[in-house]
Amino acid sequence: MALKINLYKNKNENSPKFGRIYGRVKNSAPIGIEELAQHMSEHNTPYSKGVIKGILTDMASCIKELMLMGQPVKLADLAIFSAEVTSDSAADAKSFNLVEHIKNVRLLAKATGIVSRKQLSDDALLEYTDLAQKIRNGEAVLSNNKKEYLVPVNNG
Repeated sequence: MALKINLYKNKNENSPKFGRIYGRVKNSAPIGIEELAQHMSEHNTPYSKGVIKGILTDMASCIKELMLMGQPVKLADLAIFSAEVTSDSAADAKSFNLVEHIKNVRLLAKATGIVSRKQLSDDALLEYTDLAQKIRNGEAVLSNNKKEYLVPVNNG
């Protein structure tokens, strides 16, 4: 199966790339742990969907717990998960206040192994969405409206 690529136009008038066309992956709805467990159970494993779901559920909470203790977790051929913060600056160390200057804590996931950027790029199959193909064929055009990507061409 291929990644479906949509087209979009840079509408930021302050950008030197204003008006340029870019490709973007058209993702379908995300699947949850339940669906992932079902998918995994169909790959010649002796483990049932329920066992896999339990392991994945526990894994997610354990990774969060470890990250919040400052312990990165590496899942080979997937990612290294760690926590990072965004912070405002202070004039000096004495005036830096954790509550005031730390704005949020977020997940950082760095791809590794078979899902590294290079490997994904090497392995990916790409194809245009039906809408992107219509744009390329002149059957539709990109809209200047910020919410619409596609406007049919009036052939009459």
